[in-house]
Amino acid sequence: MNEKPLFILSREEWSLHRKGHIDQERHKEKVKEAIKENLADIVSEESIIMSNGRKTIRVPVRSMEQYHFRYQTENQDQVGQGDGNSKEGQKLGNAPSNKQKNPGKGQGAGDQPGSDYYDAEITIDDLGDLIFDDLQLPYLKPKQNPEMTTEEMEFNDIRKKGIMGNLDKRRTILESMKRNLRNGTVAFSINEDDLRFKSWQEKAKPQSAAVVVAMMDTSGSMGTFEKYIARSFYFWMVRFLQTKYEKVQVVFIAHTTTAKVVNEEAFFTKGESGGTCCSSAYQLALEVLEQKFPEGLYNRYAFHFSDGDNFPNDNERSLNNMKQLVQSCNMVGYGEICGHNRDGKLMQEFTEIEQDTFVCAKIETKNDVYPALKSFFSKKGGDGDA
Repeated sequence: MNEKPLFILSREEWSLHRKGHIDQERHKEKVKEAIKENLADIVSEESIIMSNGRKTIRVPVRSMEQYHFRYQTENQDQVGQGDGNSKEGQKLGNAPSNKQKNPGKGQGAGDQPGSDYYDAEITIDDLGDLIFDDLQLPYLKPKQNPEMTTEEMEFNDIRKKGIMGNLDKRRTILESMKRNLRNGTVAFSINEDDLRFKSWQEKAKPQSAAVVVAMMDTSGSMGTFEKYIARSFYFWMVRFLQTKYEKVQVVFIAHTTTAKVVNEEAFFTKGESGGTCCSSAYQLALEVLEQKFPEGLYNRYAFHFSDGDNFPNDNERSLNNMKQLVQSCNMVGYGEICGHNRDGKLMQEFTEIEQDTFVCAKIETKNDVYPALKSFFSKKGGDGDA
């Protein structure tokens, strides 16, 4: 089966077709590199977050310029050239100062050529592959959970009877060659006695079960920007877990002054008003983990996003609950969304927690979502399999 292309260009570069397959592939690699270099900008695009995985997106990338000779014209300034007696480091000339640093930008109409851009169209699944390439659940440990197994087929035998879909072509050809050699036959042929088929055995493969508790502040202090940032992070987190792990469960908790477990749709769409008591979310997370996901059977993770604007009388209780959560989980992440140059107070409280398994991320702009993903799901500790 042919693999689908990672991306397509909405505008054809005909010079690449003339130069052949190698330059086309080289150009595609350049486009791929351009997408990877701009992941921080792309991750938080609204068109992606609102797509529910059903659409493709367009990413503007700079065209790869083909090598060619540039000829001097009368109105072009020359930087300088040597006379054959130049020494290393000798200055030959100055670049003209009236050139525009940003072609096509500035006051009035410019006379410099602009940069050529193309729209690269990429599916969200393929974009996810680029984003998730360096991510994994950190500090993952083997867990003996009898319910968490997957069935795998292991081809472990060769037989003379079977279905054509399991035909072992290599073994069949070898059997045919042996028979022809024994019979002194020059012409190559395959008969029914030459056929060899793979047989398999189903085996139960144990999995390292994991649960991720996703907590989000939905109080009145969380404005449109703050809620969008939190949902952007969780959008990619859920896709990452679904893509890389078979046995990971996600529990969604939304909170204001009180916390409740909600379904995925409500978590990503509904907002509330009222005050903020983050301790309610941490307490509910501890209860859910204790009742449904015992530490001996599950790798446990918890993530919380808030603007840090917590009810002052709740800060001490939030700190104590967070300490308990850190002790009972493989890893805990806290993301504080501080838009408009505003610092939240809750992260200051958490500076008292000095453990490698507790990671904080400060998010000021949309471009900080991707670094937050990388800091929370970096490759550290454990074997990375679940």
